[in-house]
Amino acid sequence: MLSLNHTGSQVTEFLMICFPGMQDTQHWLSLVLAPLLVLALGANFLLLLAIWQEASLHEPMYYLLAILSVLDVILCLTVIPKVLLIFWLDMKPISFMGCFLQMFIMNTFLPMESSTFLVMAYDRYMAICHPLRYPSIITEQFVINVAIFFIFRNLLATLPTPILAARLNYCASNVVENCICANISVAKLSCGDIHLNKLYQFVSVWCLLGSDLVLILLSYCFILSAVMHLQSGGASTKALSTCGSHLILILFFYTLLLVFIFTNKAGKKVSPEVPILLNVLHHLIPPALNPIVYGVRTQEIKQGIIKLFKYQC
Repeated sequence: MLSLNHTGSQVTEFLMICFPGMQDTQHWLSLVLAPLLVLALGANFLLLLAIWQEASLHEPMYYLLAILSVLDVILCLTVIPKVLLIFWLDMKPISFMGCFLQMFIMNTFLPMESSTFLVMAYDRYMAICHPLRYPSIITEQFVINVAIFFIFRNLLATLPTPILAARLNYCASNVVENCICANISVAKLSCGDIHLNKLYQFVSVWCLLGSDLVLILLSYCFILSAVMHLQSGGASTKALSTCGSHLILILFFYTLLLVFIFTNKAGKKVSPEVPILLNVLHHLIPPALNPIVYGVRTQEIKQGIIKLFKYQC
């Protein structure tokens, strides 16, 4: 909708078109997205409940898993319900403030998830490479301190993205060819210059996620080196098993993100629906997989969930 003032027309809401080339068939995607949303929310809430109820899981490593689950739930609820409402009820409008609030949450909490993976990698590094020092360094206070640090780091680094986008003059089209209020998808609708928006997003994303990924890979290189020098075959197998689930999910998280970035940069070489779909799936598949993989591969969590069901019965 456009509201008129003395300077002309000003956008007061946006219309989310989702997949411009699949308007007649895009609703079929809800058959995949809806069950994945239920799975993601159910699995994460179950994991959080198990960690809260089971005293043996009140340790720093499991607190980090709880933080990851909270971030997953927030990202899921920020994006997927609106996408399903567009598919099912054709509820395309989103308010001006609502759009930029969604942009802020996505741009802030996604790097926070990356930061959580980094702390989890450091946790595994200390547990395997410096086991004697682990209890004195990886404490509840340590988790609180790094959580506060990364919250402020990511807030300060990502807050300019929605602010820069909101300050633009939206005086023309209000049709967003995306399922979500992605920064560039919205900014390109303005009548102003968006080179600063593109530059800041590029720098902030690669500085935050790029630095996290480098440090994560470095920590796992140290872990692998330490495991190779272990005398006991059983000890090395156990060490690899404890961090194997972490590494699987971390690599999946960054692989999906990198594929989205590169397909988005490919422009006309790739169908415009591909990066839109990848962006939506990136807010859904990792949240659905994270608690399941940890629940299956981590014996303590599995036992905590079993105890939780026995207690309820």
